[in-house]
Amino acid sequence: MERTLILLKPDALQRGISGEIITRFERVGLKIVATKMQAPDYDHYFKHYETIGQMISRRGQQAFDVTLELMQAGPVLAIVLEGVEAISQVRKMVGTTEPKSAAPGTIRGDYAHVSFAHADKQQQGIANLIHASGDAKDAAQEIKHWFLPAEIFSYEAAHEKFTQPVKK
Repeated sequence: MERTLILLKPDALQRGISGEIITRFERVGLKIVATKMQAPDYDHYFKHYETIGQMISRRGQQAFDVTLELMQAGPVLAIVLEGVEAISQVRKMVGTTEPKSAAPGTIRGDYAHVSFAHADKQQQGIANLIHASGDAKDAAQEIKHWFLPAEIFSYEAAHEKFTQPVKK
């Protein structure tokens, strides 16, 4: 089983669609193994977006600054999901980073529509509802950054009999 981190960003919480988003992950068989609401400070986000995510080198200082400003607009809901190929499954369900380009049926495609051009013109972060770990390395580092080992739970969900090897 694979684990991945998602963050329901302030815009998702403020719009009251967190439950709908979480339900989509549960419906495909992903299991919540950790969750908590937080209002992290600048240093916490700096480690998440730059130390782990290398955002400044990938997208530039301005993109980093407006993202951190947007992320500090309210609390976030941090969640660790577990399942078969969870990282790629979640990335597929979330859709592309730019909501305007996200396919219908994805979370961003169904609940957001803002473009990078609009956000840049307004000099604001792009309200794209959710962060999802990009790969296994990022997922491991992000989960460790957001959760203590004791905050992550193991349990058997009802559907797991369909994803586990048959015991003889």
